[in-house]
Amino acid sequence: MNSIRQVPSRVKSKRTETHLGAEREHFERQQLSSISKAINSTETPVKEKHARRIILGTHREKGAFTFWSYALGLPLHSSAILSWKFCHVLHKVLRDGHQNSLQDCMRHHSNIVDTGIMWGNLRDRHGYGQLVSLYAKLLITKMEFHTKHSEIRTNLEATDEVFERTVGTDINNVFQLTVEVFDYMDAELRVAEAVLRQLNTSIAISTMTSGQCRLAPLIQVIQDCSHLYHYSVKLLFKLHACLPADTLQGHRDRFLDQFHSLKTFFNKARDMLFFKRLIQIPRLPDSPPNFLRASALAEHVKPVVVMPDEEPEPEEAEEDEPESLIDISEAPPPSMAAQPQVDIFDQAFGPPNNGFDDRDLQIESLKREIELLRAELERIKGEAQRYITQLKSQINSLEAELEEQRVQKQRALLENEQLRMELEATRRRNAEHESTQSLFSEAEKRSQATEQRYNKLKEKHAELVSNHAELLRKSADTVKMLSATQETQEEVERTKQQLAFEVERVRQEAEMKMEEQKFEMDKLRREMDEKNAEMARIRSTLETNTKAEQEKSSAVASLQAEKERLMRSVSEKEAELSAARQQHQLKESSLTQDRDKTTRELDDLHNKLKEKLSREEALQQKLLEEQFSLLQGTVTEAENIIQDALAKLDDPLHIRCTSSPDYLVSRAESTLGSIDKVKAGHGDYLKNMNDASGLLRALTQFSHLTADTIINGSATAHMAPTDHADRLTENCRGCANKSLEFLRDLKSKASLRSADPEAIRAAVQKILRLAQDLRPKGADVGKDELGDLVDKEMASTSAAIEEAVRRIDEMMNQARRDTEGVKLEVNERILFSCTDLMKAIRMLVIASTDLQKEIVEGERGAATIKEFYARNSRWTEGLISAAKAVGWGATQMVDSADKVVLHTGKYEELIVCSHEIAASTAQLVAASKVKADRNSKKLGSLQQASRHVNEMAAKVVASTKTGQEHLEEKDTMDFSGLSLIKLKMEEMESQVKVLELESQLENERLRLGELRKKHYEHYGVPLDAAAAAGDNNGLRAPSPNPVAPSSPKPSKPALFKKPALASKPNVPPKAGFR
Repeated sequence: MNSIRQVPSRVKSKRTETHLGAEREHFERQQLSSISKAINSTETPVKEKHARRIILGTHREKGAFTFWSYALGLPLHSSAILSWKFCHVLHKVLRDGHQNSLQDCMRHHSNIVDTGIMWGNLRDRHGYGQLVSLYAKLLITKMEFHTKHSEIRTNLEATDEVFERTVGTDINNVFQLTVEVFDYMDAELRVAEAVLRQLNTSIAISTMTSGQCRLAPLIQVIQDCSHLYHYSVKLLFKLHACLPADTLQGHRDRFLDQFHSLKTFFNKARDMLFFKRLIQIPRLPDSPPNFLRASALAEHVKPVVVMPDEEPEPEEAEEDEPESLIDISEAPPPSMAAQPQVDIFDQAFGPPNNGFDDRDLQIESLKREIELLRAELERIKGEAQRYITQLKSQINSLEAELEEQRVQKQRALLENEQLRMELEATRRRNAEHESTQSLFSEAEKRSQATEQRYNKLKEKHAELVSNHAELLRKSADTVKMLSATQETQEEVERTKQQLAFEVERVRQEAEMKMEEQKFEMDKLRREMDEKNAEMARIRSTLETNTKAEQEKSSAVASLQAEKERLMRSVSEKEAELSAARQQHQLKESSLTQDRDKTTRELDDLHNKLKEKLSREEALQQKLLEEQFSLLQGTVTEAENIIQDALAKLDDPLHIRCTSSPDYLVSRAESTLGSIDKVKAGHGDYLKNMNDASGLLRALTQFSHLTADTIINGSATAHMAPTDHADRLTENCRGCANKSLEFLRDLKSKASLRSADPEAIRAAVQKILRLAQDLRPKGADVGKDELGDLVDKEMASTSAAIEEAVRRIDEMMNQARRDTEGVKLEVNERILFSCTDLMKAIRMLVIASTDLQKEIVEGERGAATIKEFYARNSRWTEGLISAAKAVGWGATQMVDSADKVVLHTGKYEELIVCSHEIAASTAQLVAASKVKADRNSKKLGSLQQASRHVNEMAAKVVASTKTGQEHLEEKDTMDFSGLSLIKLKMEEMESQVKVLELESQLENERLRLGELRKKHYEHYGVPLDAAAAAGDNNGLRAPSPNPVAPSSPKPSKPALFKKPALASKPNVPPKAGFR
């Protein structure tokens, strides 16, 4: 019978455990639902009720463990919108969640960093990638700042005492904290600027869901920025009080930039319809605070962000309903469960105590207590509200009074300044009066009157100073009263919170008491039923049994009591066993979860390590392949450069290019140096194949220098004797082949290590030795031999001209024997003009020789001729060079004329030789008349001979062109049989050819101009001087005629003539000089 009494306790314990488990399950289900609805890939803003439930969940479990357990499973790398909304919710959790949420978030610091880095490197079509990157940086900055300064809450709300305690007195800490606050503000402003940059600030954009999705996080940014601005102002005033102004110039500039950016952001946000119903944005002052004036701190007003009351949102579904305080999902309410039992009991035994029960009294008393407490709570709330209203009115009146006192203070300061100015003026007038007192007696009276006025002004000034001090004291008292009022308001808020907490606690205690009384009522009811049953059995036993059975009933009663005692002990043991079993199961489940979690983390770490190693290996291999591919590309380009230089050796257009042996020597020496660098770079690359930069630079330099050496070697061979030219050309060709062979070895991995540039070095050394052999030996000639050398060169020039005349006569006789008709006439005209030109040159040489003798005889004095030439060695070398150029030009002209007569050459070569002879004779004339007397008759004869040479050269050109025109076969152009379309096609083809020829002509003119510029630069002749010399001597080439009248391009200006040739090396002369 007593075992039935133990049933309520077991039922109560099981019900409590079931209630806690169901409550935890309901909490986790609600958190999961809120997180999944708040953080998704839909481009809509986060609903406030979902974020609020997540924040309440952090306060319930005193941390953000549940939030992060679900957040880690979100696919943040798949959607930028989802990552943006995750950052928004995380910002809300950090600001308004439990204070332990910061530590839970710091454990996942790396996940936030990785998300920001990934979306910073990607570009999505909605433009959220860059926003997520900036938002992640802001969250990291916020977490690190509040972790370092834990006294400041994550919502940045801190009293002045807490902030001063955090700042401290060490100026270094203040300086560092100021920099961190600036960085914090920069991160906030970068997010705001990026969002506003993507959006148009019109009303239509701010009211669309896509725009609201971007703008929603800016509410938290505005709340943070208002506090950060206030803290930065206070920190800067504190720094300026301890450090000089010049030291803090950078801080002031940075604050000024942040002030303008923040003001612009607040103004733009204030104009948006989206923010008008969600937040009241403060207004910043028109100008930033003046930190150089300490009193400006009193004028600073802290910007306060006001959040209006949230409007209730309609419920969406059953799972979004608010969480109930008591779980009613397992069992029906006690009143409903107890109703059938009362009915059965009343049917069996009737209502107890004539229908009146003590429990009704208890329930009624509890209800009355609840009503009293509720009324008391309403009364306290009303009193608190009235007190708050009174305090607000007092604050407003004090602020108005303070503002009025500030206005009076400003007015008094202005009056004080005016009085001070009047006092200064009075003092100046007094000084003037005192200086003129001895002269003017009336000025003394005026001075006395002024002094009296000054005394009155001084008294007025003293009175104003006292009034100003009194106003300052009143202002300080007002500030103290305002701070006391704020403390009172804070105390009222704390009292209000304590009262609310007490009311909540009383309500919970009342509910717990009601629950306990319900259990007690059930227990009393069951005991009453048991007692009634026992009474019924006893009555039946007394009626049916006799006195003999009384002993048996007593024995049975004792046995029943023993049985009940044993049953109670068994039930207690079972309850302890079940509790221990449940604790063991809970511990085992938690250990299993921890073990599984640790195993998963270890597997993830192992997988990440393997992936990292594989990525590193792949990157290493990719680096090697990229370096080798770069090497192959460089080698291929070097091969192309050297193959192009090798092709120049057999290019007929390159035959007219010349170079000096000195320049070839310099190029060969540079190439030898580049070979050493290639060898060193090749060795470094074989040691470390991850870096081929040294070898690439060396190969680039080597290819260009080698190609330059080959091209200049071929150009030098064009002016060298036959045997030297052949050997130099073959060595250049061998150098190119060896270079290509070495580069081919570098392109293959199999032959990369065996590649050796020593063969190239040997080939380049051979070219260097040949170039040194071809160097001119003029430097070896002694100064005593210069006079003899001048005479020899002039004599050899005369001999070369006579030989040219002889050969022209032979060509004339041969042409008369072999040709007839028009060809004979053309050849005779050309050869006669060449003969006249040679005769004119001979006369020029004779005139130049006579002028030189006159110069030597007139200027040498007592010195000998050789001594005169040695003393004027530069002038002598110029004469020698000019004489050689004239002789060489005559020989070349005879060769060209021979080719033209035999129809193996071109008429253009003869024209060019005529121009070269004219230029060479002009050089000889210029060299001869440098030291001549202007009034010398022989100088006039030389100039007359020079003009005659130019005329004969022009005659050669004219006869050559005339003969070319006579000999060219001209087809008659008969277009009578062509249709209109055919004529148009022929016309277009002709225009195409004209344009092509014009393009070729323009390119060749540019090339000729560049060659002449290089020629002048090579011999150290300024271009302007050379051009002037060409103009003075009439040697500028005439502008060529355009190819076709329809050509749209203007004719090119005349190019400079070829400069004076350098001294030729002492090699055996060519056949033309024999």
